[in-house]
Amino acid sequence: MDKTYNSAEHESNIYAAWEKIGAFNPDSQLHKHPTGKTFTIVMPPPNANDPLHIGHAMFTAVEDILIRYHRMLGDSALWVPGTDHAGIETQFVFERKLKKDNQSRFNFDRETLYKMIWEYVQNNSNTAIDQLKKIGASADWSRFTFTLDPKVVSIVLDTFSEMHENKLVYRDYRLVNYCTKCGTAFSELEIDHIEQQDSMYYLQYGPFTIATVRPETKFRDSALAVNPTDLRYKDWIGKSVEIQGLLGPITLVVIGDDGVDPAFGTGIMKVTPAHDSHDFELGKQYNLPITPIIDFNGRMDFKWFLGNANFESLPEKYRLRAEKYQGKKVLEARKLMVEDLKADGLLVKIDDKYSHTIATCYRCGTTIEPLPMPQFFIRVAPLVKQALLALKKKELAVLGAGHDKILKHWLENLKDWNISRQIVWGIRMPIWYNTQTNPDIEVTFLNDKKERVLGKIGILLKDHALDFIAQNLQQLRAPITADYVVSTDSPGPHFIQETDTFDTWFSSAQWPFVTLMANVPEDFQRYYPTQVMETGYDILPFWVMRMLMVGLFKTKQTPFKTVYLHGLVRDQNGKKMSKSKGNVVNPLVIIDRFGADALRMALVIRSTAGLDKSVGDGDFKAMRNLTNKIWNAARFVTTLEAIPGEADDTSFYMHLDKTITEITQQLNDFKLGLAAETLYNDFWHWFCDECIEKAKAGAISHSALVVGLHTYLKLFHPFIPFVTEAIWQELKNTEEPYLISASWPTTVVS
Repeated sequence: MDKTYNSAEHESNIYAAWEKIGAFNPDSQLHKHPTGKTFTIVMPPPNANDPLHIGHAMFTAVEDILIRYHRMLGDSALWVPGTDHAGIETQFVFERKLKKDNQSRFNFDRETLYKMIWEYVQNNSNTAIDQLKKIGASADWSRFTFTLDPKVVSIVLDTFSEMHENKLVYRDYRLVNYCTKCGTAFSELEIDHIEQQDSMYYLQYGPFTIATVRPETKFRDSALAVNPTDLRYKDWIGKSVEIQGLLGPITLVVIGDDGVDPAFGTGIMKVTPAHDSHDFELGKQYNLPITPIIDFNGRMDFKWFLGNANFESLPEKYRLRAEKYQGKKVLEARKLMVEDLKADGLLVKIDDKYSHTIATCYRCGTTIEPLPMPQFFIRVAPLVKQALLALKKKELAVLGAGHDKILKHWLENLKDWNISRQIVWGIRMPIWYNTQTNPDIEVTFLNDKKERVLGKIGILLKDHALDFIAQNLQQLRAPITADYVVSTDSPGPHFIQETDTFDTWFSSAQWPFVTLMANVPEDFQRYYPTQVMETGYDILPFWVMRMLMVGLFKTKQTPFKTVYLHGLVRDQNGKKMSKSKGNVVNPLVIIDRFGADALRMALVIRSTAGLDKSVGDGDFKAMRNLTNKIWNAARFVTTLEAIPGEADDTSFYMHLDKTITEITQQLNDFKLGLAAETLYNDFWHWFCDECIEKAKAGAISHSALVVGLHTYLKLFHPFIPFVTEAIWQELKNTEEPYLISASWPTTVVS
C-alpha cells in the first residue's frame, strides 16, 4: 500500500470498476440475496441539466448509505435513478438563452420550441448524472428514468384519464396565481410570500373613503363591502352609491361581508373579483361580474373602454386617460393614475410606510398577479381522505422532528389542485376541443411568414387549414363554456389539442410507481411499494404529500413505507447558504479538495432526520483525516508481524460484536448520523488508540486485529465507500473480492 491515501487517484477508478462488474444492479450474478427481501429507494430526480448543490449531495449520501447497507445485508437492493424535466425552471433558463440570441419563445411554434428545449436538455443531461457518480451514488443506471421518457408520459396520461373517469378532474374559471414574466399559473404551494413596504392610498369613493394598495384595479370594482357589525356602515348595506371614477361615474352596491376587518383602513373595502382571491369568492356569492383590467402580460387592458360604441362621444378627459393607461405595466399605470386621482381631488392621503405580505413567483421573484382563467383542477378531498387514513393506520412512518404532524396539517387544509401550466416544456394535457362546436376558442399561431396570428378559431378557419394552425400553434385559450374530450389521441379531424401542460408536480407525484412501471417489466410487482422515500423536509407539501395521494389512488398502496426527511445544509455558522451571502458550498469543489468520502461523512455524521446540519471546511478536513486514519491503520495491520505467544482475544471480540450490534441497530432505526458518530469514535479511539497499541505488545493477536480491520471496513463501507473499497482491493480477499458485494459483518462471540 502507498504511504498515503490519495482520493483523486482512487475514486474514479473504483467507481468504473463497480460499474464494470454490475455492482449496482440487483439482478447481477454478483448478488445472491440470501434474505429474500427487497429494499427499494426511488431517487428524488434532480434537474437533468443543472449542476448539483449541497442538498443533492446530502440526499445522495443518505440514500447511498441505506442502499449499500441493505445490499450487504443480502437484500435485493434497488436504487432507481432519474432526472426531472423541471418544467418552468428549465423553460425559464432556456428563455434566458434565447434572449441572449435576441430571440424569445414567441418566435417559435410550441412543437419547435419543445424540440429545442429537448435538445438543450439532452446536451446537458449528463451534468447531474456525472456528479452523482462522483459522490459515489451506487444507483442502478440501467434503470435510469427521465420524467419525459415516452413510457413515463404514457403512464402519467393514463393516470390523468383514470382520475377524469373517477370524477376527480374538473375545469373551472377561477382566480389563479399568475406570473406575468414566466407566463404561467402556479398552485398555492408554488408561490413565495415576502414582507414588502408599499404605499397605501386613501381614495374618495362617493360618501366614503377607502384604503387600497392597488388603485389601478378600481376600474373593475363590482361592489363595496363592509362588516355587518360595523355601526358606521351597517345602514348602507344593500344600498347603491355613485362613485366618481377616473373614467366617469359608476354605481356600486354596498354588501355585507364578515371577512372585512373594521379596524383595517377605513373599515370599507372595494370589491374587485377579477384581481383578489377574497373578492373573487364574494363575486361568486353575490353574482358580481368578474372582469379583469390587467392582462396576462401584466399590462393594463382598457380595450373594453376604448372599444365602446359611444367612445367618441365621451368627455375628452376620459378618452385621453384610457388611451394613456392602455398597455402600460401595472406600476407605471399606477403612477399615472395617482397623478390623475390627485388632479380630480379624489386622493385623500397616502401612507408610504404600509407593510404587508405579497405573493411572488418562486422561480423569478415577479409579483404574482391574481387573474381569472379557465384551468383544470384535481378534486383532492377523496385523495386526502385515503392519505389521512393511511397515516392513521400507520401504513407510513415519517421520520423528522414532527413532520408527520405537518404532513397531516397540510392534508387537512389542502385546496383543490390547479394542474394547468401555460408552458411548453412538460407533458401536454390530453384535452381536445371540437373547433366546430367551440368557435370562440382563441389561438395564437405563426403564419407562413412566421408572424404571430391571434384570433378566434371559428373566424381563422375561413383562411387557414386546421392542420396548419395546429402545426404552428403557440397557445390556445378555450372559454370556460367550451366542451372538451379527454383522450391520448385526436378524437377526430375537427379537434385541436389543449396547449397547457401538466404541473411538473403532477408527473413527479407518480414517480415511485412510474419509474418501476416504465423499466423492467417485473419491477413494479417485485419492488413496489418502495421502502424509503428520502428527501428534504422543504418539499414535504410539494412532493411527498402528492406522491402519497396519487400513489394511493393509482396502486391502492402507500408508495413507500418510510419517509426520511433530511434538513437543510447550512454553513459552518448555521446560516442558510445563498449566492448573495457567498457561503455556498459546492460539493464538487469539496470532492476535489478532500475526496467524496470526506464530503459524505461530514454531511451525515451527527445529522438527525428533519433537523438542519451545519458544515464547513473544518468538518471536511476532519473526515479527510478519518480516511487517512483508516488507510494508515490498514497499512499497519497488513505489515504487522505476528508476535509469538497466545493472546486472549475474548474481550476484543466481545467489544467488536457489541459495535456490530450497535451500528446495525442504529442503521435499522434510520439513525444514520448517530451510527456514523459511533463508528468514528469506536474506530479511532478504541481500535486505533487502544487495540493497535496492545497488538504491538502482543496483548491482541495479529489474526484478531485482521478480523477487526475487515469488520470496520465493512461497517464503514456504506458511509465512505471509496477508501474502504480501495483498502479491500489491497487486501485481496478471495472469498469476497469486492467490498461492495461483501456480506454485512455478523457477531462471532456467542
